[in-house]
Amino acid sequence: MSTIQAVVFDLDGVLVESDHIWHEVREGLARERDGNWTDRSEAEMSGMSSSEWSLYMHEVVGLADPPDEINDEVVRRMRSRYAKKLPLIDGAGEAVKRLAGSFRLAVASSSNRELIEVVLARAGLDRYFEATVSSEEVARGKPSPDVFLEAARRLSVPPWNCGAVEDSTNGIRAAHAAGMRVVAIPNALYPPPAGVVALAAVTLDSIADLTPNVVAG
Repeated sequence: MSTIQAVVFDLDGVLVESDHIWHEVREGLARERDGNWTDRSEAEMSGMSSSEWSLYMHEVVGLADPPDEINDEVVRRMRSRYAKKLPLIDGAGEAVKRLAGSFRLAVASSSNRELIEVVLARAGLDRYFEATVSSEEVARGKPSPDVFLEAARRLSVPPWNCGAVEDSTNGIRAAHAAGMRVVAIPNALYPPPAGVVALAAVTLDSIADLTPNVVAG
């Protein structure tokens, strides 16, 4: 059994309850600009990097704006929502602080770097993370393992010596593909299927249950 030296956290759905905000912001923009938003749109963008989902909104949802402008407007609206109220999940801050005493920590998120930094700074958690990686900084978004592998590289810790905390279908798949010990906290709004949850080494009901012993196994 590999010794866990570091833990890589997802952001959206693990530290902040923001999936519904992303949905509302992107759907709102699509409807304002006469896009073809469907019931599948948000699910299909799950785990995509900013370059991937902004291209999706341009090509599939049909927004006339170029992808970089779509990305900038979504980020502006997300920042505005976070400025009004940061949706930090109950127990998330305490869990980060518990684990920081035993492991080196990183974030691997599909959120834009700008939003990762805003969330961690406003939550007062930025000082606990040695590395943060956005999917926009790697070749492929989740479910590809790129963002988790890059987080491990920046920590100089082999991925098999890392734990990963994830909530979503594509996030769990990405962390598992990276070879990390996955702790799943299934997303209540967009629950991953049982077959995906089964990829995790352990499943928790709440981040309040996340302890060093759970991660270490």
